[in-house]
Amino acid sequence: MTITERHQFILQELKRAGTVSIVQLSEQMQVSGVTIRKDLKLLEDKNLLFRTHGGGSLNNPYAVERPINEKEFINSDEKQSIAREALTLIRQTDSIMIGSGTTVFELARCLHPTKQITVITPAVKVTLELSNRPNVEVLQLGGLIRQNSSSVAGSYAEYILDHISCGVLFIGVDGIDFDFGLSISNLTEAGLNQKMISTAQVVVVLADHTKFGKRGIGKICDLDQVQYIVTDAGVSDEAVKSLEDRGVKVLVAGR
Repeated sequence: MTITERHQFILQELKRAGTVSIVQLSEQMQVSGVTIRKDLKLLEDKNLLFRTHGGGSLNNPYAVERPINEKEFINSDEKQSIAREALTLIRQTDSIMIGSGTTVFELARCLHPTKQITVITPAVKVTLELSNRPNVEVLQLGGLIRQNSSSVAGSYAEYILDHISCGVLFIGVDGIDFDFGLSISNLTEAGLNQKMISTAQVVVVLADHTKFGKRGIGKICDLDQVQYIVTDAGVSDEAVKSLEDRGVKVLVAGR
């Protein structure tokens, strides 16, 4: 194949499948992985694809930080159904932690416990939502509030977490990548998310299907540190199987 024929083949495969892998393309076109990497770079330079770990994609694999008041209108129906499904995981625990983000905020909206429960959160919106809710006691973590997320981050919040424990953490992410793990699009909050994960006995990730295959700039944990991922019906069967093979339980809202 000439370089033009290779590029045409790669773009055809991308159009068909949405993603391509270097290993697969190398076998199909009988050329080295080095050659495929050069081809992918040239195509990316022409804005025809995005290079990913081990291949290429039609969609941008990198999550971009957006203000919380903008994010709340994106996939709002899916976020609400995910939150309702996640409620089933609270069970008999007397303390939960709710992170920042629009999907976990929907969980706070749905939370109407019949027994006393303590909610620990860095998110000001969660605190305001639950502060007058019957049977809910709120522990608001301290620190500087970030405008984009309406959430605190930094050493003050992390100091409090050093001295407490909680049953279940409900956390939102910007990216779920099977190689990179879980990530968010802001480095400032990554450390606090890592600390919350180490504080909780059970970690539950709430993420709609668009978060799969993406990476944020700040990694917060590997997949083996997560017990549950709650997502919506748009997730692929292949993604669910891959997660379950790694020991992560997947709850799909609407199925």
